[in-house]
Amino acid sequence: MVFSSHLFLFYFLPLALLAYYALYSAPQRWKNFVLLLFGYAFYGWAEPQFIPLMFATTFLDWLISLVIAHDNLRVWRVWRLPVARLPEDVPRSKTQRNALVLSMTANLVVLGFFKYFNFGVDSYNALAASLGIENGQWNTFFRVILPLGISFYTFQAMSYTIDVYRGEARAMRNFTDFSCFVSMFPHLVAGPILKFSYLADQLEGRTLTMQKFARGAAFFGLGMSKKILLANPCGKVADLTFNAGSIGAGDAWYGAVAYAFQIYFDFSAYSDMAIGLGLMLGFVFAKNFDSPYKSASITEFWRRWHISLSSWLQNYLYIPLGGNRKGKTRTYINLLLVMVLGGLWHGASWNFVIWGGIHGGMLAVERARGKNGFFFRLPRSVQIGFTFVVVVFAWVFFRARDLPVALAYCKSMLGLGSAQPGEGLIAGVIYQPYYLLSVLIAALVTWAGVQAWDFTRTLTLPKAILILLLFWLSSLVMTTQAYNPFIYFIF
Repeated sequence: MVFSSHLFLFYFLPLALLAYYALYSAPQRWKNFVLLLFGYAFYGWAEPQFIPLMFATTFLDWLISLVIAHDNLRVWRVWRLPVARLPEDVPRSKTQRNALVLSMTANLVVLGFFKYFNFGVDSYNALAASLGIENGQWNTFFRVILPLGISFYTFQAMSYTIDVYRGEARAMRNFTDFSCFVSMFPHLVAGPILKFSYLADQLEGRTLTMQKFARGAAFFGLGMSKKILLANPCGKVADLTFNAGSIGAGDAWYGAVAYAFQIYFDFSAYSDMAIGLGLMLGFVFAKNFDSPYKSASITEFWRRWHISLSSWLQNYLYIPLGGNRKGKTRTYINLLLVMVLGGLWHGASWNFVIWGGIHGGMLAVERARGKNGFFFRLPRSVQIGFTFVVVVFAWVFFRARDLPVALAYCKSMLGLGSAQPGEGLIAGVIYQPYYLLSVLIAALVTWAGVQAWDFTRTLTLPKAILILLLFWLSSLVMTTQAYNPFIYFIF
């Protein structure tokens, strides 16, 4: 189930809001229970076979958090006891450390098995074939299906046990409240990746107001418009160019830029809708995008793009690895390693490794040059243009179905591709006025538009009318679009 669908808009969401607001005066735990039920219904609509998996990992992390909080292995007793936040400056016991290791191991094993089993088998077989030992290949009919949103809810659950261990959050005594945090349908399958300590207090107490609901509805309407009116047509251009056998340099760059707009408006639209749904339910989620294509460096780009993932990688990977505290060389290695792992988080493919390596390498180079380098003395517009070119070039590896296709597309972008008969026919499709206009509007909104976060701070009558018109138009267009994916659903 996706947000931009008739099923969600006209059936699931109204029913969820009706049930939720029917408990307006009820205790928070009952509201959380209703959200828990709708979260599992939302998840199970597409993949009911993976509901037990999400429930099992959630239950395990909840129990382990109580063991850590009480420093006691008697799990049949600790859930009955009051819970206090651990002091941050007191060393943790062996029991607490082992409990944290168990939680991390269990989550990473589950994530690794479902996400990387097929990749591991295919990589091993390719290596065996390249070495001429075909008999050593692992021929298996067993293929693993990737559960929807496993990367997102696994990272959120891991943040919970780590925050409890660090003393940054109090363990939740009530399993329903914690399960609500993991399974809340606005952010369940594609983020934002919410740090538990950010939502802990809201799970136990939040207010439902007309101001929140109105801003939430505005967020949702703007997100829906970006998804249907901009991301989808840009995505069609990207699909046509990336699936073509051979294209010219101009067409290749046009398709790559269209994909850059598609993934930005697709994912930022989902984040806007998720933030809007959260506000309708009384929650305030953190900002996830901050005009990333206005960045003047890759370092700045990662402060603006998928902010929740960047923060997660910084807090739970980069800093524990040593960050920038262990010398320049180690800092560069940490930056590269974190981004390569971030690439692998997106998918089990060498393309994602290369994509992460490009960003990690650029982060290391920018750190090495410092702010006094030649590049940072150029006009900001030049810096923004160069950064965008690097980001677009890296997106090729993110989008292409495999490494040979990505390399061939890069050759086309550099004018080194070999022309084939019928190459010019694709121009008759991708340069249709509708697609050209969509890409042009996407560019204007990207560099000259106002962010939904700022636009919805104050809602006036003209703004409300504009949002309603955009939502109405996007709803109409949605009925005619057969192409309506959410890119990050596959992660």
